[in-house]
Amino acid sequence: MKYEFTRPERFVAGTVGEPGERAFYLQIRTSTRLLSVAVEKAQVQAISARLEVMISEIRKSSPLMSIEKLAKDDQPLESPVDAEFQIGAMSLAWDEEQTLIRIELYELEEDEEDSEGEVVEVNISVGMAAAFSIRS
Repeated sequence: MKYEFTRPERFVAGTVGEPGERAFYLQIRTSTRLLSVAVEKAQVQAISARLEVMISEIRKSSPLMSIEKLAKDDQPLESPVDAEFQIGAMSLAWDEEQTLIRIELYELEEDEEDSEGEVVEVNISVGMAAAFSIRS
């Protein structure tokens, strides 16, 4: 199954639980859908670091491009936080034609013989990528 989100209203990382026992999640919200996926802390850090590099490269290559500034999102994850699946592999790419950053999140496969797992594709603006990175 593939979940696709283009310009969601919210794309954030957050936690549930006490320090040392926390579970990490990515959450995507549109007006009609809420999707949560489980993720490791190191994966959130990797996405954030890669987004910072991508934003810097985009600013250098397209200095006249307007990048919106989003208000700081320090709200908790929306309830219920029910993970669709655990993230395994991830990919990030710049879609210059759409001027969006594409983030693909692939389900962690427990069984190598299993067919393709679930995938979440999130296409976010550079401004939303910056807000995600700051929050994370």
